[in-house]
Amino acid sequence: MIFRAVRDGRPYPEHHLTLKQWAEIPPRPLRLDQLITTKRELALDKLLAEDSTFYGDLFPHVVQWNGGLYLEDGLHRALRAALQQRNQIHARVLVLSGPVE
Repeated sequence: MIFRAVRDGRPYPEHHLTLKQWAEIPPRPLRLDQLITTKRELALDKLLAEDSTFYGDLFPHVVQWNGGLYLEDGLHRALRAALQQRNQIHARVLVLSGPVE
């Protein structure tokens, strides 16, 4: 299995971070099998595009909440890494406080 789990939607509260605020979070390495996706579907053309990060952040965005690491943005980059036989990526991680279930 590539990811820890696949979800459809975000279980954590809205954080309202802007791209500029995300850019202030330093990237860190994460194993792909620790991540829980927040999207069930992807566009194959984006996965295969060479310039897929041209208009966005180079690093995926992950939200750490309630014991999970949720891949909010960067599913295509994470899958591309898996296809290249890599088991980790560098991502920006936002830590949200919340109740532990």
